[in-house]
Amino acid sequence: MKIYLATDHKGFQLKEKIKKWLDDWGFVYEDCGALKLEPGDHYPDYVSKAAAAVSADPKSKAIVLGHSGQGEAIVANKFKGVRAVVFYGGPEDIIKLSREHNDANVLSIGATFVQETEMKKFLRVWLDTPFSEIERHKIRIQKITDIENKT
Repeated sequence: MKIYLATDHKGFQLKEKIKKWLDDWGFVYEDCGALKLEPGDHYPDYVSKAAAAVSADPKSKAIVLGHSGQGEAIVANKFKGVRAVVFYGGPEDIIKLSREHNDANVLSIGATFVQETEMKKFLRVWLDTPFSEIERHKIRIQKITDIENKT
């Protein structure tokens, strides 16, 4: 599984730390930008690259970051087959359910609101948690896909 990373200036420092964690954990990743800290850059320019990559490769995932993670998730969810969820802290069950029930393939992190130690733990949980394959969840994801294919 390949992981795509993307952020603007607000999530840049955390993205750089995530790259080190992914290296330590043995994951393959591609940095879609920003490749240097540029105050005033715009997250859609980078997030769209990561989301397009996930759309083209359903076995991949992406981690996108921004101030709140909200806008980044909106951009990512414009791409067919992408199921982006926002995380800016909270109980571990939230991040697990995004994988188990929703088969989320993009994690949008509100970098301003998470603590580094918490994020490292939760990111590993998100990456390691499989989709549950429970029939009701498969049906719901198919319904989402059907809606996506009609619009």
